[in-house]
Amino acid sequence: MLSNGVSHNADDATALRLPTYPSNCLEFARPFMTPDNKISECVEKAKVPLNILLVGAGLGGLATAIALAQSGHKVTVFEQTPVLGEVGAGIQVPSNSTRALFKLGLEPYLKPYVTEPETISFRRWQTGKLIGNTKLVPDFTEIFNAPYYVIHRAHLHSALCQKLQDMRIDIKLGARVESYNSVAGSITLADGTTYIGDLVVAADGIKSVARKVVLGGKEMAFRRPGFAAYRATVDVERVRNDPELKWILERPALNIWIGDSRHVMTYTIGAGKAFNMVLSHPDHTDPSTWDPRKAVDDMKAEFVGWDPVLTKIIGLVEKTLKWPLISGSVLDKWVSDKLVILGDAAHAMLPYMSQGAAMAVEDGLALARSLSKIDSKEQLAESLSIFENVRMQRAGQMQEASLLNSQLWHFADGPMQEARDAAMIPEVKGLPFSHSPNQWSDPATQMWCYGYDTEKAIDEAWEKNFRKDC
Repeated sequence: MLSNGVSHNADDATALRLPTYPSNCLEFARPFMTPDNKISECVEKAKVPLNILLVGAGLGGLATAIALAQSGHKVTVFEQTPVLGEVGAGIQVPSNSTRALFKLGLEPYLKPYVTEPETISFRRWQTGKLIGNTKLVPDFTEIFNAPYYVIHRAHLHSALCQKLQDMRIDIKLGARVESYNSVAGSITLADGTTYIGDLVVAADGIKSVARKVVLGGKEMAFRRPGFAAYRATVDVERVRNDPELKWILERPALNIWIGDSRHVMTYTIGAGKAFNMVLSHPDHTDPSTWDPRKAVDDMKAEFVGWDPVLTKIIGLVEKTLKWPLISGSVLDKWVSDKLVILGDAAHAMLPYMSQGAAMAVEDGLALARSLSKIDSKEQLAESLSIFENVRMQRAGQMQEASLLNSQLWHFADGPMQEARDAAMIPEVKGLPFSHSPNQWSDPATQMWCYGYDTEKAIDEAWEKNFRKDC
């Protein structure tokens, strides 16, 4: 039956089109939709395979190499360290990132190492009282079609390395790049060897050499918000064997104690075998003056008077590393001729949205998608420009969201803190709400952050560019 030209056949989904605005209203209809309407489960193949030189084998570099190779490009990775590895402790892999990683075929590589927390719980600094709550399981998997994981950073890197090796992507270790020629598309190593490609992709981190080339010899200004973070892990059994602490391990969860200028985030990693802690605090001192021998005592002193449960856990820490927290400023370009930067080289950000590595993974998928659109190498500049515009906006907004959390979490006790906590009461009680200062729960922020479709954004930018040309 037709009414106003619209089919009312109960099984007819051919008229449905995925909306261009952030929405999950058609999730129910996915099994019925035509192939043209479904989100592709694989990376789009390039019409013009390129010879790509990729510098940097961190998380973003490896994910980008996999995306580009799956798209059909010849990729050679250059890494300055002689042995592949990753430092640090726990890292969150939010739903927008797991969805991208699964598309790259990483799901079986990640499964042995991940933990899937059920909730993110915000707690009052002094008592541990629950003041904010985000349900991750099953909500995030159902709404955003991908789970929310936590994992040891080294395990995530190892999974990417294994995938890279299984794909037989060429990687050259001990290959430190000393200079870039953006016009020629070449790199020169410390030993004097020069390599030339159709494109150079620099995922060379926050201390990027390539960034200065892209910016025409200028250096990026860093934003230093005046925070540092201690990172530590504790043996799970020590927590489990303490009657006052074992409740925190009853279900996998992220717990965040928030207070005046400080917060502590905890969760299990290593498939539940280690208890990870990140302790953020104000610090304006020069990192060169930090004494690692005093780190544990200094860390404990920062949180005197906090929730006794938390301070007891902190007391179990035997060693810790202290990291300065800095954010890159928003750049006005990521591309120069045949050279493009991505990941931390382009958009280093504070960890308060847990999206730094996720943005680098999105970068890789977006670059592969944009390059797959070209019909000749003459379109390379157009493709890079579209990638640059799309990703600069996305990453810049995520930098902004991360900076905002550094304010929202750190109110001193008073009117703003009380108003913030009151606004989170509905999510704690399981009541409906339309907004929240908890950006993991806020409906609009959720959809923008975790529901973002990287490839769709590139497709829409190409379509817009085509219409403009016409």
